[in-house]
Amino acid sequence: MTIEEHRLNSDGFAVAAARLMAGSIRTSVETRGTCHLALSGGKTPWLVLHQLADHPLDWSRVHLWQVDERVAPDGHPDRNATGLQASLIAHAHLPSDHVHLMDVTSDDLDAAAARYAASLQDLCGGVLDIVHLGLGSDGHTASWHSGDPLMDVTDRDVALSEPFDGRRRMTLTVPCINRARQRIFLVTGAGKSNALEALRSPTGTIPANRVSDRSTVLIWSNSE
Repeated sequence: MTIEEHRLNSDGFAVAAARLMAGSIRTSVETRGTCHLALSGGKTPWLVLHQLADHPLDWSRVHLWQVDERVAPDGHPDRNATGLQASLIAHAHLPSDHVHLMDVTSDDLDAAAARYAASLQDLCGGVLDIVHLGLGSDGHTASWHSGDPLMDVTDRDVALSEPFDGRRRMTLTVPCINRARQRIFLVTGAGKSNALEALRSPTGTIPANRVSDRSTVLIWSNSE
């Protein structure tokens, strides 16, 4: 994988990463009048997103989407939406109808996934401007884990994973993420060095290698 890389000092990672993300959002708004931004969860992004909320962006032109979400009750600490609410949504001036959260409490998760995909199609033609991704030490991203058949789904933009770490997840599929105009990996931690090496390798076989290297940026630090 040949992607643009930014190695950042651990002490200033959140500030510098937020600055780089803000630049991409600003470019999207200036170019197309709007920015459809999809965010992941995990441990890395919350300080970055808190910094991002303070940037003087035209948040009224930003639509916020989720890359993936654990099937758990509203407000549960396992939910990515809980972290998004505390780090970004509560601080940035996003219109409420521009916040698009995955409905993982539905009695019919397949129907909820189809509705989320339909909303993406209606509001941005199924083409996101920026997709933020994390990287697990095992090489997973976007709730794509080795052996899960959802990585081979090509006929829809949103799907359900097999149980992983005790929970199923709703997630954007490989075609949806690779169709986006830009992808941004945020990665921290020395424990992810093997996954980073695989991500960069043209012969890597981790789930994150399913991500296109076209217009993809890697922002990383060895430290937490």
